[in-house]
Amino acid sequence: MTATAPTTPALEPRAGRRCHNALNPLHSVVYFSSEYDRELTALGLERGAMAYFAGRAAPLGAVAAGTVTATFYNFNHAIIAPVIPRAWGVAPPEAVVETRLRVADAVLTRLLGPEVIASADLADAARLALRAAEACTREARPLYAANADLPVPERPHLALWHAATLLREHRGDGHLAALAAAGLNGLEALVTHTATGKGFTPGFVRRTRGWSAQDWAAAQDGLRERGLLDADGDLTDRGVELRREVEGVTDRLDRAPYEHLGAAAVERLTRLAGALTHRVLGNGGFPQQHFGKS
Repeated sequence: MTATAPTTPALEPRAGRRCHNALNPLHSVVYFSSEYDRELTALGLERGAMAYFAGRAAPLGAVAAGTVTATFYNFNHAIIAPVIPRAWGVAPPEAVVETRLRVADAVLTRLLGPEVIASADLADAARLALRAAEACTREARPLYAANADLPVPERPHLALWHAATLLREHRGDGHLAALAAAGLNGLEALVTHTATGKGFTPGFVRRTRGWSAQDWAAAQDGLRERGLLDADGDLTDRGVELRREVEGVTDRLDRAPYEHLGAAAVERLTRLAGALTHRVLGNGGFPQQHFGKS
């Protein structure tokens, strides 16, 4: 009798999204930390917009404002142009990249604690996340590609942060393609996303992305004309469906890393990263007043 090879569990359609949601806060918590502002301003960068744009865009090199607007998508060009490329005359991209990693070290150590930093589970999460990132692709993914050219840090918690960055930017670049294909510009993407009640609150988004109340209202009016928002600013059934389609396309464009990892390993990485993120949240890593309902 011929032996039957064991079957490999199929990857669920949203498994990659769940894994991303568990991993992403381990990357993005850096931007909300006191260490981020302190260390980048020590380089001479201005607190706020200059530090944020320089820190996230530094792997791209000394790019102009247009490149940052294109790759960040939902920020108003008017708040980028005054600080980029001026930032590179204050601190070269290479120095910013080095400082960013030093900030990640300090933030994760503070929020996770030395025992978790040295744990086998964290090292395993780093190993799995790096393996998933092996299947990321550079084509049409500029922020991912720029970060992929950076060396992988040796220490496990920094390797995990690096891998989380790669997976975040890979998915993010694909998400922007999905938004563009859906006919949503950067501001419209923000309006429709906050209308779901998830993510940041509208007030926080407007302030940090550089959009005025008038800009926001005009975008809402345009979305109402398209039948995507109702009179109260909530998504219509058509708007809900469009956002669902955008997320579905994003999932498909981001499927390769998680297929490469395999369903069982994706589940384990999601569980490990989720526990780490839970600890980060519990230790005050994010300002909860800026977030809507989950």
